[in-house]
Amino acid sequence: MAFTLVFGYLVAARLIELLLANANSRRLLAAGAVEHGRNHYPLIVALHALWILSLWIFVPHDTTPEPILLGAFALLQLARIWIIATLGRYWTTRIISLPGAPLVRRGPYRFVRHPNYLVVALEIPVLSGALHAWGLALIFGLANLAILYWRIRTENQALAPRRSLEMRQA
Repeated sequence: MAFTLVFGYLVAARLIELLLANANSRRLLAAGAVEHGRNHYPLIVALHALWILSLWIFVPHDTTPEPILLGAFALLQLARIWIIATLGRYWTTRIISLPGAPLVRRGPYRFVRHPNYLVVALEIPVLSGALHAWGLALIFGLANLAILYWRIRTENQALAPRRSLEMRQA
């Protein structure tokens, strides 16, 4: 029963996030924003879909989650909500930059340049571990880090002109 609840939450949260991200993406693109890194986005989607599917296939559904790691995952979800709320209409699952828009420097962005990627890097191994799926934690955690390395470099390049503009205006 616990596995089903955790898994159901994971799927529902991801679907809601995709709906919100797609709506924000459409609004930003209509306002003149530019998408970067389109070529790696399908890899991110595939990785997360395969991770979720692997949890369903390889984790026995009568598994009792490890409470401390499940609590850590819950804290990561609160951090994700804080990140989404902080970015508001600018939050997407893609790299979309609106030229001239100020960079967000409040909320978790006061402390970490890419807090969402930190959450994503942790949640895959943490939730997999909470479900005693250490092999999945390792495989998908490392694969996710590789894609995040590529993605963060792409995002930094996309945001560089806006950072430059802010520095010149300061």
